[in-house]
Amino acid sequence: MLKGRHLIEPGNLSIEELDNLFSLAARIIDDPQRYSQVCRGKVLATLFFEPSTRTRLSFEAAMLRLGGSCLGFAEPNASSASKGESLADTIRTVSCYADLIAMRNPKEGAALLGTRYSEVPVINAGDGGHHHPTQTLTDLLTIKSIKGKISGLTIGLCGDLKFGRTVHSLAKAMARYPGNRFVMISPPELEIPDYIVSRVFKPSGVSYTQVRRLEEAIGDLDILYMTRVQKERFFNEQDYVRLKDSYILDSQKMKLASPDLCVLHPLPRVNEIAPEVDSDPRAAYFRQVTYGMYVRMALIMALLGCDTEFVEELGLRKQAAQTAEIPAGAPVSLRRKRGSK
Repeated sequence: MLKGRHLIEPGNLSIEELDNLFSLAARIIDDPQRYSQVCRGKVLATLFFEPSTRTRLSFEAAMLRLGGSCLGFAEPNASSASKGESLADTIRTVSCYADLIAMRNPKEGAALLGTRYSEVPVINAGDGGHHHPTQTLTDLLTIKSIKGKISGLTIGLCGDLKFGRTVHSLAKAMARYPGNRFVMISPPELEIPDYIVSRVFKPSGVSYTQVRRLEEAIGDLDILYMTRVQKERFFNEQDYVRLKDSYILDSQKMKLASPDLCVLHPLPRVNEIAPEVDSDPRAAYFRQVTYGMYVRMALIMALLGCDTEFVEELGLRKQAAQTAEIPAGAPVSLRRKRGSK
């Protein structure tokens, strides 16, 4: 049971808990109307100290589609942070208003710090170059839905592997599943951090290789995870300009790939995937966006305990309808009353 817990990194969830979330997300996808009021009366706060489109809006869309409400801010100048308020005081305040907090902050460790002051569950929606666990849930659900499995795959990580928090989180998560192999495609300046290799790949016995050219590896991949070179992570703009076009996926490179390749991207893209690739059936990054909303719906339900309450209510409805001859559509309070002795 995830009720009341925080989510700071993908490792906070066991494999069994991940599987349960993906099963719940699949049920929501099959029948979204069934879940349209399960979080009625609940409030989600989205605290974004850094710009976002997909993550913030998908959290808010997820909560609204579950019947709940949202409040928050989309950038720090819209909050008292611009007046010098500490993160601790912001969290203390907002947890008085909301049942759940989703927070993005450019500083590594900010979400973990927030858990020390919050009275409600905190979801890390991205902390600098550290973690982005709900993007990882999105990626895993997308892979599972398209490939039918999350194990025994060759995953190419391409682009900014040094600063890309989505890459770091995905590598940690996929390394937990058996038989996965990684191919890391980047220039020397943007190689994946040593701690991912020494603390994640090697202890897990994961096979990995490093290449410089996308053309060398694309034909062997089941998953190609493209990333943009992030201008906001560079201190020197000249370095950014020199590296930003290191890898561009186009139709010519796609000809070298397997017919079963799945191309993912956490978005936003700049020019690392040419628009001509969008029409290729192997391009799954916009489907990935949709899966992100559904997996966040499942996560919100789980952290608020709405998944358990919903299952219990459905059971009560079924039992009451069978034993008390009361219509299944009647209010549950009425059915409980009439079913009692």
